[in-house]
Amino acid sequence: METPILQVTDLIKQYRQSDSIITAVNRANFSVYRGEFVAITGTSGSGKSTFLQLCAGLMRPNSGSIQILGKDITRLSPDELALFRGQYIGMIFQKHNLIPQLTAKENIEIPALMMNKAPVSYEHSFAKLVDILKIKDRLNHLPSELSGGQQQRVAIARALMNRPQILFADEPTGSLDRASADEVLALLIKMQKELQQTLIMVTHDDSIAQKADRVFYMENGFLAQVKHPS
Repeated sequence: METPILQVTDLIKQYRQSDSIITAVNRANFSVYRGEFVAITGTSGSGKSTFLQLCAGLMRPNSGSIQILGKDITRLSPDELALFRGQYIGMIFQKHNLIPQLTAKENIEIPALMMNKAPVSYEHSFAKLVDILKIKDRLNHLPSELSGGQQQRVAIARALMNRPQILFADEPTGSLDRASADEVLALLIKMQKELQQTLIMVTHDDSIAQKADRVFYMENGFLAQVKHPS
């Protein structure tokens, strides 16, 4: 039987709010296999973005385990986790999170430079990403000189720069108009297929979720699968 690329077991994340304890993620269990497109839906405040950030190593849980490629990232030191994330994890945010003072090209190259890769080692990946995402003519532009859809394409290229094993996307089309959102989604699915990329996406858009191989619904911190493979 195939081993999951991501295995989450009994995950709990709680916050203190005044005199109360808020349970954002409540004993979540979750398995994802290599090459899958998995969507996580739910209402605002249901815990889905918190859950995604936990899986991506951007937050620490209160308890439970998160195994990626057989390694429990909850047990890694901050330095070990940063190195692991740089090698195996890509992240796309709703708000792009591009560095405004850097060109599109420089933003895309950040993950490779953080891993101390020589330019010659990533030139092919860079050229392929830029070609697929159709941003070659925008590489020397600052984020402020790009449209929202173009900024998100740059963010996608940055997330994929190091050829991560898993790509996490938190409402990647949420701040875009319908036409740009459809283009970005089509590109993500195309790259997921062509690069055999594992894609885990939080979305509030049911039309996007229905394109996924499997769909999970989150409510009050509880996670349940609602769409199984056909």
